[in-house]
Amino acid sequence: MAANNKPFVTVVAPCYNEEAILELNINTIAVYMQQHEHKYNWEILIINDGSKDATGQIANQLSAKSNGKIRVVHHPTNLNLGNAMKTGFANAMGDVIVVMDIDLSYATDNIETMVDRLLEKNADMVVASPYMKGGKVTAVPFQRRIMSRWVNRFMQFAAQDKYHTFTGMVRAYKASFIRTVNLKTKDYEICPEIMYKAMILRARVEEIPSHLDWTEQNKFAGKRTSSLRVLRSFFSGIMSAFIFRPYMFFMIIGSVLMILSLYELVWLLADTLKDVATGTILPGEERSFSHSLSLQFKKNPQSFLVGGITFVVAIQFLSLGFLSLQSKRYFEELFHLGTSFKKNAKQQ
Repeated sequence: MAANNKPFVTVVAPCYNEEAILELNINTIAVYMQQHEHKYNWEILIINDGSKDATGQIANQLSAKSNGKIRVVHHPTNLNLGNAMKTGFANAMGDVIVVMDIDLSYATDNIETMVDRLLEKNADMVVASPYMKGGKVTAVPFQRRIMSRWVNRFMQFAAQDKYHTFTGMVRAYKASFIRTVNLKTKDYEICPEIMYKAMILRARVEEIPSHLDWTEQNKFAGKRTSSLRVLRSFFSGIMSAFIFRPYMFFMIIGSVLMILSLYELVWLLADTLKDVATGTILPGEERSFSHSLSLQFKKNPQSFLVGGITFVVAIQFLSLGFLSLQSKRYFEELFHLGTSFKKNAKQQ
């Protein structure tokens, strides 16, 4: 917290090949922050993630004219979104860090709303969510909108804490919290990873309804090369959902296979017992369960094979589910311990 008791807000803006919009949108953020100087001390931190166009030069020019309000960190090569965000967290001077998408598909008004909610609730993180009640999506291409919505719903299903938006990067963080979170992923997956690890740490996470609007962004179609590929981000999101409760997926598959195998095996058992009870065995032969079972095998060998193999596979999946549950608990304990050591080391 600054000496004048106003919170110091760092707006982090990761950029890759954004020469078409960088100057306009950084100036838009700067004007917005100037209008709120009565509430916040502020800076804008541009992370130039190894851009191949004029993004780096434009960022340097903006910084030179800003009287220290705009700073730039350059990656020598493209290290992807996750690493750009981690660089922003490490270099931000503020005690509140706001990550904004440089295309401003989330309006600058979200900065004040997120920061105020963070401070009012003493939260560790505030997420701008277009998918919660009161949120809205405008002008996003149909395929991208459907994939994004269903990826987030899938993550909501997989996660223990039922938030609405796991993939969005527009968030406000308490700097003391996010700097203690050990982050590993290097690209788009960092956003779900932060949510997952915040849940492990029992962090206070708030959501605010927000408007995701691509109206302005669509005007630059063909002029920007930084957009995430739709299918890649979709499958990345599906895989990211696995980290929340991996055991659940194994157990669901195992349970379904177990039900199918038992259905097949129970019918075989019922037919066998019926043969024993009604005496449909050949004349002169001793009535027995084993004999009746062998006759069933001769008549329906495929049922025995399918039911038996499915039963064995179901046991394997259920075993993997229990093992992954145990591994998840060990991981969460170690993550808690490692985070505590990291936090204590920073305080000393």
